[in-house]
Amino acid sequence: MARPETHTLDAPGAVLHYDVRRNDASSKPVLLLIGSPMGATGFDTLTGHFTDRTVVTYDPRGAGRSKRTDGASGTTTEEHADDLHRLIMALDTGPVDIFASSGGAVNGLALVAGHPEQVRTLVAHEPPTVQGLPDREEALATCLAIRETYHRAGYGTAMAKFIALASHDGPLPAGFASQPGPDPASFGLPAVDDGSRDDPLVGLNMPSTPGYYPDYDALRAAPVRVVIGVGAQSAMMLAGRAGTAVAEGLGTAPVIFPGGHGGFGDGVDGQPDDFAATLRSVLAD
Repeated sequence: MARPETHTLDAPGAVLHYDVRRNDASSKPVLLLIGSPMGATGFDTLTGHFTDRTVVTYDPRGAGRSKRTDGASGTTTEEHADDLHRLIMALDTGPVDIFASSGGAVNGLALVAGHPEQVRTLVAHEPPTVQGLPDREEALATCLAIRETYHRAGYGTAMAKFIALASHDGPLPAGFASQPGPDPASFGLPAVDDGSRDDPLVGLNMPSTPGYYPDYDALRAAPVRVVIGVGAQSAMMLAGRAGTAVAEGLGTAPVIFPGGHGGFGDGVDGQPDDFAATLRSVLAD
């Protein structure tokens, strides 16, 4: 596969870093792979399945190499969507295909709602916006509790509470937000607070990403093919349930992808070969 070319892009309050793996012989649209807070390296395995086209990855604002330059303590979905808009403009290749994972899928939905001319197909895999869930109030309260825990006790304690939320099967019971989180050590997380408060998952993007409400009218009106993906192993967890709710809001059915939330990678819920084959089939439709 082509060696990635790394570029930077100035945006208000951040310098974005992105990588381009070129295939100049391909006539297919550029494939943009986006996550949040996961950055470019999280797609290393998936990029190897799409050597027949130019593939672009990036580190979202506040994560990896793309540090915020303005000292802001929070990042909104609208900022992420504007960053993607600027990135696609910088590529100057015409409309792109996008595979978007997790918070990146939320940001992709906001991009399509605001700039539909820049996207041909968006495959949004498990966008964790909880606004369409019957337990949305408990979910949002838990997200706020995670951010408060982070600012009070640091990363390890907050991340343990996030894992409990993300891995819970089915609707959240009443009072879930006020329950103490698991012991951080049970996940190999630090119990000691290092004093930092710039983590993109439990800090900068919480609760803006799960609290985002998609603009369904704009999405349905857009001349863009929007496909919602849900993991076979994670369909009843928060992000999987949220993905199904987004598909319902669009009036479509979700596509079931192999594995779990990180099915495209090499983690415990990954089935990267089968996942890539499913994604290729969806993009070809």
